Amino acid sequence: MDFSLRSVLYRIVALIVGGIFIYAGVIKVMDPIGFARDIDNYHMLPWVISVRLAFYLPWLEIFCGLAVLCGLFYRGGLLILNALISIFIIASIVAKARGLDITCGCFGQASKNLSFAWHLTLDFVLLACVIFLWLSDRRQSQPGAASGALALQGSHGVNKKL
Repeated sequence: MDFSLRSVLYRIVALIVGGIFIYAGVIKVMDPIGFARDIDNYHMLPWVISVRLAFYLPWLEIFCGLAVLCGLFYRGGLLILNALISIFIIASIVAKARGLDITCGCFGQASKNLSFAWHLTLDFVLLACVIFLWLSDRRQSQPGAASGALALQGSHGVNKKL
């Protein structure tokens, strides 16, 4: 793939992933008790912990989304988002296996009418996007990459790294 096309694709995916997590976090910040009920519906944690997570996780999602958008603490944001999505996928599968009929609540009313299969598909696509960003960033930060290496043209046409 052409370098400029790859960097454009990389940036578009970063904007989508960051925007999704900022939006999801803001929706949850506006109704923390509703989000605590959504967490409690999984029947995996005590109510007290569900409430604490409902006040903490949305801000974590917002800050990680901003990290992906702005590039500040970028890899840390991606790592946390990867963990959050993975834990959510596992919790959703376990809840479904236990026969619980839960609604996600991740995007407020917009996600209430989606089936479990659609939620799981969207979660795996989002996980794939986060992994794509992680691997793409890793390739760009390797030694000798065009962005990180400074090369000077010698008098005989030989590139020398500083």
